[in-house]
Parts: sequence; C-alpha cells; structure tokens
Amino acid sequence: MSSDKVFAGSVPKLYEEVLVPLIFEPYAKDLAQRLAPRAPRRVLEIAAGTGAVTRKLAAILSPAASIVATDLNQGMLDIASQVGTLRPVEWRQADAMQLPFDDGSFDAVVCQFGAMFFPDKAKAFAEARRVLQPGGVLLFNVWDRIEENEFANEILKALAEVFPQDPPRFMARTPHGYHDVAAVARDLREGGFAAAPEIATVTARSRAATPMIVATAYCQGTPWRNEIEARDASRLMEATQSAERAIARRFGPGPVDGKIQAHVIMVEY
Repeated sequence: MSSDKVFAGSVPKLYEEVLVPLIFEPYAKDLAQRLAPRAPRRVLEIAAGTGAVTRKLAAILSPAASIVATDLNQGMLDIASQVGTLRPVEWRQADAMQLPFDDGSFDAVVCQFGAMFFPDKAKAFAEARRVLQPGGVLLFNVWDRIEENEFANEILKALAEVFPQDPPRFMARTPHGYHDVAAVARDLREGGFAAAPEIATVTARSRAATPMIVATAYCQGTPWRNEIEARDASRLMEATQSAERAIARRFGPGPVDGKIQAHVIMVEY
C-alpha cells in the first residue's frame, strides 16, 4: 500500500522520540559496530529515517569517513538534522529505487529496516550495487516475522478487535513482511550481488516505562496511524488505548519488556 511509505505529519517526531529508543537503538548500534572494522571512507545510508543509525555511524567511524544519509520522506530527515550528529553529515532526500549518485561513489551502503518498504527489492539492491565500488559492502537489516516481535504482535491482535471487518495490518504486511531470508538472498542475486550474503538473526529486548508508551509508539509513530485514521480518524485514541490494554494484559501495568528479533545481512560487491 502506498500509505505504508508515508512518514509525515506528527509521525516523524513521535517516531524519533518514542519508537527509536523502543526498538531501533539496539539494531542501530549493531549495524555501526559491524561496519566499523571495515573502515569505510565513503558511506551512503538509505532509508535513514530520523537518523538512529546515522548518529551511531558518526560516533564510531573515522572522522575521515564521509557520511551521506538519505530518506524518501523529507519530514524524517528534518527531524534527523534537528537532532544532529557528533560531526557533519550530508542529509539528502532521495529514493532508494533511483539514487542520485554516480556509479562507484561509495564503499559502503547501509540501510536500517528500510528494505521492507522498497516496492521492487531487487531493483533497490541493484541501485545499491551500482553506487558501490568493487569490494564495497551492502549492510542492512530486516525484521523477522511479527510473531517473533512480541509488542507488535500483541498490538496487531488488539487492532483487529477494534476494526474486525478490516483489521489494520501495516506492521505484519510491511515491516515484518520481508522476513524470509531465502527471498532476501534471491533478491540480492537478482540485484547483481554474486557473493553469498552473510545473514545473522539477532534477538534483542524492547523496553518501556509503561504500556501506553508502547501503544503510542506503534499506533501513532508509524504508518499504522495512517491505516487507523483511514478507517475512522476519530478512533485513533480508542485504538491506542486498546493496544495499551493488550500490552498491559501480556506484560503487566508497569515497566514492560518484550522480545524483538531481526535479520542482519551483509553482502560484498
């Protein structure tokens, strides 16, 4: 669905303030630590969002390394630039399906939880390969199936109760819809990567002080909000409160702690 790619309005701010610490921080650190030993000199980040990975890269890579961070949604980049990084980064609006860079411009392309949103994965991977120089690396991650991600799965079920005739399925359909690593490997081959990818499944913990923080993050800080409001904009808070109750039933009313799981893929060109 086209609305799955729209991170606009109040979504970018909530995404950065609530969702990034909830689920993205541990994987941002993981990607940066995996890339650092390669000592890249020119790094391109695609689907950078509000800069969770960008900030980690700016902190851990050599000061001599240049970083260009791109995203399809200018609103996400606006928040990223406002939050800032420890050293200069070039923020640039760009579509991963048609990157505005010359062939061989970078020795590393990084993408955190963006591949699931690409309408043609093989084409996006081909673009990443095109802008890589020989010997460069594509490093990215994708969420595992939603059943392995406890908060998202509970909220999926809660929203199905609020809208039983037409359940909002954004999280299952898109963020958690590209979990088949065999399909990922196939798309990489079709995108021109001849080397076998290295794939690791990484489990982490998602923690929040209250169930409402989790509910707000998912229902209002992601395109799930677009789906809810498309059904009935007046029911956004009702849907959020239903999600809050579902999280509280499963994890308790106080600080909550749930499993999250993703696949991390690295492939050389």
